[in-house]
Amino acid sequence: MTTLHPTLQSVTDRIIDRSRDSRSAYLEQVKRSEQNQPRRTRLSCTNFAHAVAAASSADKLILHQERSPNVGIVSAYNDMLSAHQPFDRFPEIIREAVRSKGASAQFAGGVPAMCDGVTQGRAGMELSLFSRDVIAQATAIALSHDVFDAVIYLGTCDKIVPGLVMGALGYGHLPAIFAPAGPMQSGIANSEKAIARQKFAQGKITRSELMESECASYHGPGTCTFYGTANSNQMLMEIMGLHLPGSAFINPGDDLRDRITVATTHRAVDICSTAKEYTPIAQIVDEKSVCNGIVGLLATGGSTNHTIHLVAMARCAGIVIDWSDFNDLSAIIPTITRVYPNGKSDVNQFHAAGGMSLVIKQLLDAGLLHNDVTTVIGKGLERYCTEPVLKNEALTWQACAERSADDAIISTVSKPFAASGGLALLTGNLGRSMIKLSAVAPEHHLIKAPARLFYSQAEFLDAFDKQLLNEDFVAIVLNQGPTSNGMPELHKLTPALGVLQDAGHRVALVTDGRMSGASGKVPAAIHVSPECAHDGPLGKVREGDMICLDAGNGTLDALVDITEWNQRSTLAPTESATSEGRLLFANMRRFVSSAETGALTLFQPDSL
Repeated sequence: MTTLHPTLQSVTDRIIDRSRDSRSAYLEQVKRSEQNQPRRTRLSCTNFAHAVAAASSADKLILHQERSPNVGIVSAYNDMLSAHQPFDRFPEIIREAVRSKGASAQFAGGVPAMCDGVTQGRAGMELSLFSRDVIAQATAIALSHDVFDAVIYLGTCDKIVPGLVMGALGYGHLPAIFAPAGPMQSGIANSEKAIARQKFAQGKITRSELMESECASYHGPGTCTFYGTANSNQMLMEIMGLHLPGSAFINPGDDLRDRITVATTHRAVDICSTAKEYTPIAQIVDEKSVCNGIVGLLATGGSTNHTIHLVAMARCAGIVIDWSDFNDLSAIIPTITRVYPNGKSDVNQFHAAGGMSLVIKQLLDAGLLHNDVTTVIGKGLERYCTEPVLKNEALTWQACAERSADDAIISTVSKPFAASGGLALLTGNLGRSMIKLSAVAPEHHLIKAPARLFYSQAEFLDAFDKQLLNEDFVAIVLNQGPTSNGMPELHKLTPALGVLQDAGHRVALVTDGRMSGASGKVPAAIHVSPECAHDGPLGKVREGDMICLDAGNGTLDALVDITEWNQRSTLAPTESATSEGRLLFANMRRFVSSAETGALTLFQPDSL
């Protein structure tokens, strides 16, 4: 048996200790809600009649027997999001699959699903982070009728999967299993797309040429093929045991995808609350599985957004993690994948090279994952070292490859692409922040340059267009935190900053806002906490102050005389926008917790 790495054991132990009271309270709440017979049996005749009135005659026969399980479907389907459009077909696949098991299924409810790719740089991006908590609440409403014995969740993208997990944990006594739609077929290379964006920012290609490039990249059903937040979500669901093995990166429309959806449905029946293998989600999402999620994020160079989302998901299960946990694990977790923006390959190529099953196997063999966890297919994460295949038209799972089919995409723990994980904690007189380093060249890990202050992406891009930024500088983008304006992603800055870096300028970004899950080659200290709206020290920075971002030593400081620094006041926050639906989220901005505690609006973390 492989010995667990001592740092992983130490971090896990301190999370268990830190979470002892809140986790116990959560599990006690779950226990009070458990029931070993179909939940609809508690309904009055009137309640029951309402719940089954619209069911088909065949399903009514099953539902009226009050013996067989009833599976709920919660979906983020809409036909604008490429990643969610394939879910249009899933409910009927699920209904047919449960009927073959003598059970029933009902569509419990839909949840909103917005696309950060559409809203980047637009007013709607100020609703993006908060949409996660709305999704969690919508999930709770979908399950409030108390007629389901297991739930299948259909979601893929950025805030959607975290929101579904948070909502599912609110009904922790119910088994939960996630069924993704998969990534779109590969289009033009992501690196080619990035070059086109930089050329457009420089005025070297027309909008028509840029449009041609973008539409050749985003061209069909499925998730975007770069390794951003959406695909990091799928990695997390797999490594945390909430998918069937190998589910994450099979394309929509592939026969194997439909077969896995059927198998997912059958498994939901097998683990429902009335079954011998009853497995509620509260048993799956525990301290060890959360640590496994952090490890997966680090080893694969995953999205910075999960330094917020994974914290929030854990807290909904009574588990308390913070950025120090990410940082300490990052020191011992090697980066063993290169997927754009951390490399040239996309997720389809990653899957073909060995995918999640090979990554999990390597980390398990090295003692860098907890094997003794509960998953939707039973005890032991080693079950996820298998991949689904069709043999003679039958779905089965076989042992994963022993080594990568492409060493430039998946390496080994003994010969990694980097000795540490892709994320690091920065501390100093500007607060606490996170930085993603997996795509940043070592020569850019230390940036020392004067501050240039901006209050929005638009203000920065206007200065760039006027060629006022052709120098070394650290862009300080203020008042972008959850309380200020909902913490929008600042991804539209990436092409311009990339152009300046390529021109030889020493540049970096420091902000209390977010970057995309596709954070790239320019060093970016993000999620700076406390945020400016809470008198965070980032608001003390003045134009021209020397800023030192030192990722190697984990520091972020304004190099200002301490006496002067202590005498400075923070700059007055800008007024939050109230147009285009944002006024409806004013209370969320008012009551949201800090980025490091998950930017939660559902409850304050200290209330656990």
